Amino acid sequence: MNTNVMHIYPKSKHTLGDTEFYMMWDGLHNMLAVSGSLALQFEGDDVSFDGKEVRLCPLTVENSKMIRQLFDFTNPKSHKGHNISFGLGDRLGLASVGHIQLVRELDVFPVLAQQSMRELNLTNRTYDDVLASAVWAVFREGYTKGYGADGDHLKTQDEVIYALECGYSMITLDCSEHIRNDITDASKSKVDALYKGLPTELTYSLESRYLNKSYQIDNDVTIEFDETDFKRTVLVYYDAIIHAAGIYDELIKGKSIDYEISIDETLSVTSPQSHFFVANELITRGVEFSSLAPRFIGQFQKGIDYIGDISDFKNDFIVHAKIAKKLGYRLSIHSGSDKFSVFPIIHEETDGKYHIKTAGTNWLEAVRVIAEQSPELYREIHRFALEHLVEAKVYYQITEDVSKIADIEKVSDKDLSKYLDQDDARQVLHVTYGLLLTATKDDGTSLFRDRIYDVLTKHESDYIEALKKHIGKHLTALGISLV
Repeated sequence: MNTNVMHIYPKSKHTLGDTEFYMMWDGLHNMLAVSGSLALQFEGDDVSFDGKEVRLCPLTVENSKMIRQLFDFTNPKSHKGHNISFGLGDRLGLASVGHIQLVRELDVFPVLAQQSMRELNLTNRTYDDVLASAVWAVFREGYTKGYGADGDHLKTQDEVIYALECGYSMITLDCSEHIRNDITDASKSKVDALYKGLPTELTYSLESRYLNKSYQIDNDVTIEFDETDFKRTVLVYYDAIIHAAGIYDELIKGKSIDYEISIDETLSVTSPQSHFFVANELITRGVEFSSLAPRFIGQFQKGIDYIGDISDFKNDFIVHAKIAKKLGYRLSIHSGSDKFSVFPIIHEETDGKYHIKTAGTNWLEAVRVIAEQSPELYREIHRFALEHLVEAKVYYQITEDVSKIADIEKVSDKDLSKYLDQDDARQVLHVTYGLLLTATKDDGTSLFRDRIYDVLTKHESDYIEALKKHIGKHLTALGISLV
């Protein structure tokens, strides 16, 4: 251990009985230092330091689990009781320190660990690993106000079980595989025929609740169903409702878990009638959920601002916000990164009560730091991203125009970071993160991953400041004062 470059993180100092804990940087790695009787419970190497025996422990998953047993504040918690929660998906496992430093004094509940199965697969990570990264950041920063861990866009019972067994405090159930997109534009005759095939007992029960009924949401909003729209809504969403209710009854009920229902991964916009039907049916079945994510009008594409008419969005969003308020849950806004133009509407119309998910924006700020600190590495990343864009778009829908991206051979090193301010380049760099992180050389070694981590570790303070600035811009646009 080189004591000349060693740095102890002051907020990480904690004591339990005769045992002292702190995190430190030894010039190459962050690690946990433990001295006292509890040190034997951690994996590590014993050294003499300042006249005492200290066990230096790597920041492994197993060591993080021991920290969670000893320090409850490092365990993810439900965000119940908080008006604003913010999903801060950290694909690299390096962003949570910056996120904590930003929100420490704010009335914003951070969901530091937020990953979908798709993101785990694209980054070769596990839920244990994602949570461990958040745990170490929380411990290092001495952050005791609580944070969440979201098993994001999970589709199956096995996936939900996986996240829960790892200790995740939030489950976002992606109902897309149980939503019938083929019904949205089906003819009336087809709708009638399919509806007639449903059990009579079911259709009678649903018709008695919705058909020819009016639900007064407030003085300005009434939800009503005509016969054809009602049948179409049932056919599109009923299986999703049964799926969500089944997951709740078997895995969520009775636990302090934030349960979010996602119906946004569909080909059509969620109508107010559909939103009301899904939410009301879940409530009727005794499902307690903290938030629901409809598919809003316009486009919420990755890494860029909202695409669409702002006044149309506002008129549509107002109705969704009133339905959620009436039925007692919050709206969740997915692909929320960089949607600055609609943030004021979201904050105002929900009375400052909502959940927003971001993820890719943290990766893009990492790329910004690389562009500024390691120009040659950025150039390699940029070329690779363009070459593999078609492959990446299998996973993400974007409307980039690569002809608008400046030729990198004509851009100086000092101007490389400007790519991170141009929408088309942002989208290309956003969706190719998985391919970049898993690309290998002919000998099987990492093509980019190790160098990416080396740059970001070396320039950690720059990454922290970039995150605080960019996520801070999100919060400011939402009307949240950072002072």
